[in-house]
Amino acid sequence: MSQFERGRPPLGTLAPLSLICWTLILIYSAPPARAQDAFAVLREQMVQRDLMDSGIRDPRVLEAMRTVPRHEFVPPPQRRLAYYDMALPIGYGQTISATFIVAYMTEQLAPQPDDKVLEIGTGSGYQAAVLSGLVREVYSIEIVKPLATQAAEKMRQLGYKNVFIKAGDGFLGWPEHAPFDKIIVTCSPEDIPQPLVDQLKEGGRMVIPLGERYRQTLYLLRKSQGRMEQEALRPTLFVPMTGEAESRRKVQPDPRNPRLTNADFEEAANAQGEPDGWYYFRQFDLRADNSAPSGRNYAHFANEVPGRPARALQGFPLDGRFARRIKLVFWVRGRDIQPGATPQESATLSITFFDTNRAPLGEWSIGPLAGTFPWQKRSAVLDVPPASREAILGIGMLGATGEVSFDAIEITPLTRGGK
Repeated sequence: MSQFERGRPPLGTLAPLSLICWTLILIYSAPPARAQDAFAVLREQMVQRDLMDSGIRDPRVLEAMRTVPRHEFVPPPQRRLAYYDMALPIGYGQTISATFIVAYMTEQLAPQPDDKVLEIGTGSGYQAAVLSGLVREVYSIEIVKPLATQAAEKMRQLGYKNVFIKAGDGFLGWPEHAPFDKIIVTCSPEDIPQPLVDQLKEGGRMVIPLGERYRQTLYLLRKSQGRMEQEALRPTLFVPMTGEAESRRKVQPDPRNPRLTNADFEEAANAQGEPDGWYYFRQFDLRADNSAPSGRNYAHFANEVPGRPARALQGFPLDGRFARRIKLVFWVRGRDIQPGATPQESATLSITFFDTNRAPLGEWSIGPLAGTFPWQKRSAVLDVPPASREAILGIGMLGATGEVSFDAIEITPLTRGGK
């Protein structure tokens, strides 16, 4: 289950607010049949805005995303956010993945009608429901027993008869039903679990996020002559694979001493120009010239259409019991920045805090940034909520138009005395 900015529409993903507000009013005031029609409208908007405009092309995948009622797979308090491109907390420290990530991983899996698919990390069941209409059978494992029970009941209620769910440690797979044509993993181990390799058919595909807790890459693996050929797809951030996978993790995060990865954008980027440590890019390019405040590279965002996403995110550990305050220092430059449909649609840098259940605790942001200005150094000291256990940094534009650039972002924990 991917992690994302949660608790409000995430940085740069707002659809026109007036349209969404009126649609939600229609949903909550309409009879059930009309309410379902209204949710269908929101799904179509989501497909157009967050999937097709971001490069999802497989018509079967797009149709599955149009069809599956995501609002049924999120807790009632979160349903107003169900069709934003954002992860949402579902309890027990788990999340439902953002819509683009679900569609992207499904497309990379290349599901076929006769496939038998293994999913690791059922969560609320949304990914399994999307796969249900694309393959013959889905076998899904969830380590949190109450979530597995809830997901199985939701499948029964909604009529997904080819999805089979059990509670267990996904590291071990489901050998009784192996081999599988495809395996999709929606939580992140540090390394590929060998039981999953053993249970994948020769020629099969696996999509899996791998790496350190806050520094992961989504991989497409193909099994050839018993070996896994790896193709790095893009940086990402998922909740950790717990159980046996967590006991084998060699690199543990240090939430007492939060640090950012590749905060000056100098480390090598992938083939798409996406720098390591950052993820969920929209309207981003990595620029290199002598104007950069640190090194040569910096993050650049440009948007011409009010409300369109322009962003990059990075998660990091942050324990509010020890890091009571943090100092934030960064460089920023703007060109012709204007607010979008509302003053809140602006260029910004934000930090959102989350508790141990990955529920949002609050947000700090600069701005609004506006107009044209040269590179300037900014700093701030922020109070960290005591219940905070992690945070997500967002840079870019929240629906604003123009151009904004960021570089040399530093986060330093402070003692109680502020030093």
